[in-house]
Amino acid sequence: MLYRLREAGFGAYLVGGAVRDLLLGMHPKDFDVATDATPEQVKGLFRNCRLIGRRFRLAHVVYGREIIEVATFRANSDDGSGDREVEDGRLVRDNVYGSIEDDAVRRDFTCNALYYAIEDFSVRDYVGGYQDVQARTMRLIGDPETRYREDPVRMLRAVRLAAKLDFSIEAATAQPLPGLAPLLGEAAPARLFEEMLKLFLSGHAVASFQGLAAHGLLAALLPAT
Repeated sequence: MLYRLREAGFGAYLVGGAVRDLLLGMHPKDFDVATDATPEQVKGLFRNCRLIGRRFRLAHVVYGREIIEVATFRANSDDGSGDREVEDGRLVRDNVYGSIEDDAVRRDFTCNALYYAIEDFSVRDYVGGYQDVQARTMRLIGDPETRYREDPVRMLRAVRLAAKLDFSIEAATAQPLPGLAPLLGEAAPARLFEEMLKLFLSGHAVASFQGLAAHGLLAALLPAT
């Protein structure tokens, strides 16, 4: 896929969790691609492609039971040409395209903002993610409180990934969690359900439970506890 996109004149990189996991000597469970091709251009290159998503327009390229998710580089600032919608500080739609540097800054944690380039087999790092992977540290990109308000489910992702990877959560990234925990009540039930499955059915349930309790999220997520 990466080579076909490049042959068509587009930039294309393996990105996110797969790069992080490979650097840690783990086996990635899925592969994501980031490119400067729009979703429609990706669909034009791959017959086995379908476009999905309202909040984030994505291309899914299907190979049997495998799905490769292809996302177009996203930008932070909207010059009016894109499709972005914010409600009460939460990002409900974000389809404003930009450069790879823009895309890196838009991602959630530094360890998930690493790009593997096939032209020279290098890892591109624009936010210090490589160093954080080596130090086994979860660090949000940008102002933590703003980023959690944009998407409260990020709070659960911080705890879940720290539990899965045996990372520590950097102090500034952890500090707002207890105070912002009530925002989980405003998150979409379907997304909370998906995170619950990942928290408790991925082989690191005890560490996830302890992390939720330690960071003040347990009572907001599971009030009966």
